[in-house]
Parts: sequence; C-alpha cells; structure tokens
Amino acid sequence: MMKHIGSGKYRPYPKIALPNRTWPDNTITKAPIWCSVDLRDGNQALVTPMNLDQKLELFHLLLRLGFKVIEVGFPSASKVEFDFLRTLVERNLIPDDVTVQVLVQAREHLIARTFETLKGVKHAIVHLYNSTSTAQRKIVFQKEREEIIALALEGVDLVKKYEVLHEGKISLEYSPESFTGTELDFAAQICNAVTARWGIGADRKVVINLPATVEMSTPNIYADQIEWMGRHLDNREHVLISTHTHNDRGTSVAATELALLAGADRVEGTLLSNGERTGNVDIITLALNMYTQGIDPQLDFSDVNSVLAVVERCTAIETHVRHPYVGELVYTAFSGSHQDAINKGMAYQRSKSDPHWEVPYLPIDPEDVGRSYESIIRINSQSGKGGVAYILEEKFGYHLPKRMHPEIGRMVQKVTDEEGRELSAEEIFAIFKEHYFEPHTHVAFVDMSVSSQTTKDKTVQATLTYMLEGAEIISQGSGNGPIDACRKALGERYPYPFTLESYSEHSCGKQSSATAVAYIEIETAKGERFFGVGEDTDITIASVKALFSALNRAFSR
Repeated sequence: MMKHIGSGKYRPYPKIALPNRTWPDNTITKAPIWCSVDLRDGNQALVTPMNLDQKLELFHLLLRLGFKVIEVGFPSASKVEFDFLRTLVERNLIPDDVTVQVLVQAREHLIARTFETLKGVKHAIVHLYNSTSTAQRKIVFQKEREEIIALALEGVDLVKKYEVLHEGKISLEYSPESFTGTELDFAAQICNAVTARWGIGADRKVVINLPATVEMSTPNIYADQIEWMGRHLDNREHVLISTHTHNDRGTSVAATELALLAGADRVEGTLLSNGERTGNVDIITLALNMYTQGIDPQLDFSDVNSVLAVVERCTAIETHVRHPYVGELVYTAFSGSHQDAINKGMAYQRSKSDPHWEVPYLPIDPEDVGRSYESIIRINSQSGKGGVAYILEEKFGYHLPKRMHPEIGRMVQKVTDEEGRELSAEEIFAIFKEHYFEPHTHVAFVDMSVSSQTTKDKTVQATLTYMLEGAEIISQGSGNGPIDACRKALGERYPYPFTLESYSEHSCGKQSSATAVAYIEIETAKGERFFGVGEDTDITIASVKALFSALNRAFSR
C-alpha cells in the first residue's frame, strides 16, 4: 500500500458538467490536420539538442512522410533555432504546399525577432501562447484572470503589427498553455478574446490549441473538455481546434483519439513520442491506429525502419522494443499457442481471395509498414512446435508435415531450455540439419537403381547398396513403388524391424535450382515413431535418403 494514500496529498480530477455529450457515439472517419512538433517541442526535450544538420535531416523526413504543417522551432530563443529557419528559406527547402509554424511568447522583441527570421516565408503560422492554469496564475505569475487576458491580447496586437509588414501569409495559433489545469469558462473567455482581437473569418481562421501540457485526468475527461470548448467558442466554424497531448499518465494516444471524437480538427505531436517528461503523443501510433480501421492517415509510414533510423540518429534516443507498430518485437510471438495461430492465420490469408486482413495476434500486416514476416515468430523456451515449423518454412523452405511438428519442437526446446535464451533462425536450422541430415551414422545409403516390371501388379524392382556397421551390403527387393521396394531390399539383411507410417514430399528453392525434399515417418517394433528427411535433385533418391535418415535417428542409439 502507498504510504501517502488517504493523507489528502492528491485529489481526483473533477468531472466536467456536459449534459448530452455526443463524442461517445462518434467515429473517427478521416485523418486530422497533422502538425509535427518534433523540431521544437521534441527538440527542447533532448539531452543534447539537434544541430543544424540533424534538424535538416529530420525536416526532410517529415516532408517525405507527408506532413503539411511543421513547427520548425522557437527562432527567437537561440541562434541555432534562428539559423535553421533562415537556412530553410535561403536554400528554398520549404515546398509551396507546406506551412511552417513558429512559437513565440507575447513580448515585442521576441515577436520582432520571429518576423525577422520569417522573411521570405510564403505561409507561416505564428504560435502565440501564455499559461492560463489556476496553479500558474497563483504560484508562478501571481496575476488575476484579467491580467492574463491582457497579456494574450498584447501578443495578438504585436503579431498583427508585424503581420502588416510581412509579404507572405500569416496565420495565428493561440494556446492557453496548461489548458487541462485551466477553468473551462476562463479558457473559453481568453480564447474568444484572442479570436475577436485577431479578426476571425472564413479566410482568416485561427488555430486554438488546447494542450494537455500536463496529463491530469482520464482520457474521457479531456474529450469532455474538447467538446465543451467546441460548444463555447465564438465563430466555431472558423476555428480549428487543435490538440497537443503529453503522456504523463500514459494515455496520450487515447486522449487524442477521444478528442477527435469530440470535435478536434487538428493534432500536434511527435514521431515516437519524443517530448518533455514522458513525451508528446506519438503520431506514428495515431496514424497507424487509423490505418488499421480502414482510414487513410494521409501520412506514409510504409517504411518504418527508415523512419526509426533517422529519428534515432537525430535524437540519440533508442526506440523501445515494445513500442507500438515499430518496436523490434511487436511483430514477434514467443508463445507456442500464439505462434501456431499466426502460422495458421498467415496460411489462411495467402489462400483466400478476400484481401481483408485476418491473422490472429497481428492487427496490421507487417509488410504494410515495411517489416518482414521472417521476424514474426521468434523461438525461446516458451515457444511451441508451430513456431519452429513456421521458421523452417518461411525462412528456409521446408514444409514439414504436421505430424512432424512435435518432434522438431522438442529438439529445439531442449536447446532453448539449456541455453536459456532465444534462438536465431539460423540456429534453429542448424538443429534441424544436425538431427535429420547429419545424424550419427548407423546405416548409410550408397546407391540404388530401380527397374519397373511390366506385370499386372506393376511391381518395382530395386537394387540397394548401403553400409551397415562398416560393411557394404547389396540387396534387392520388389514392391509397389520405389520406397516399398527399398524397404523390402533392406529387410533381407537389416536387423531392426520397422514399418512405414507416412510419407510426403515437396520441391524446395527456385525452379532453376529446385531440389526435392521428402519426409518419411517410421515406427519401430517398440512402437516409437521417428521422422527422417531427405533432399536430392531426384525425388526417388530424396525419398530413400529420408528413409535412411529416419533409421539412423531410430536405431543409432
């Protein structure tokens, strides 16, 4: 039990009075306006902020992914921030259909510096903010509501002053920072004062950003706040409500999705959730969540590995292996039952004409994000027979008969138990080869010739040459096929009785270099069953090799 529970140190976040709320019955049907804040909010949260080259690399990635609104920085805050935007302008790196966004506080020298760096930008959003929360007003600023409103309006007037001198288009974004800690009536009051002072209209829309600067409540309350604000903002049709959620409670994705249900038009976030404290909302997760629901997110994450490479290189932050959609292990199953279900699901998906994705445990096709099926199933001590069979089939082309799965599964599990770790696909294949292609030699196949006799029972005559305990033996046998004839030829001198229980075959490899693979199951006089595997360019020889493989596994002990 937490020792402070019951002491009154923490209080539950109050519910929102919102009769007839509509968002629980809504559905997300289209992508929002995306705004990447990786280069500003994400950058300020780094131990070592990005240099100019890193910022340029990340900017180009954001363009390639399809972002049309990018917050490029806080140009009045430092020379690096200023120089980055000037570099974008002077090198003509901002496409005509992309809007850059800059953050600034309501101070004239900062706004003047910001417009200096915006010179030559065709369309920019000036993101003005000041903190409005009860705690900030009481503790940090020691100001009343009217003074906080006056500060915001002073900033609007300054932006309008410099807007007149700018040759391109300027749009306004206003954030009542710490919105989730602000009384809703005051948040609406200050936002309406800002939009009225700016002069709102169909051709002069304003972004009202309602940030969960600190995530303080369950996601449903944030949705209530967004819907409440939507009902109380003046000229709502000319306002773009934007979200900017942080992840203090670990629910920023849910909060943003519910906010979209509640009427939000726009989402600010970062790639891989980089940001202050526990991070901003992850736009990759949001976008791919939409994708799995049949919605085009209007962003291209078809090669997530390249996205990870750039972001990790620029931020020096590694991606957690369980990060949704992109982590190293998210398309991996260790559990035997999961592996079996995925294996069957993948086979089913390939066999049907309907493209609808129906694979257990995989909400998205890994190929859609540039990942490989090879890494879906990984093998450790928790894995099952189906996973081993899947690896051998998908990676190496061996279609093991289902009755063989428990046998190879036990072999691999013995090694994982001893090693206490995951085995690579190559290690699994090495175990397979060791037991089926390179067993301790008890009896060795040398050669066989087959001749058909034209009789009414169509028997086959086989001459078999093999080594048994160091001695070469040549024997003959006839049967209803090559395998049966070989078995009877062995029966003349081979001392251990057995019966053939099952047989299967397939080709392996590309057509020009394909080989035949055969699987034979035998049963000994003691009732034990063993599989053998043979491979050759000739299917008959492959089958005989499979028989000898099974015999060596059964009787070499």
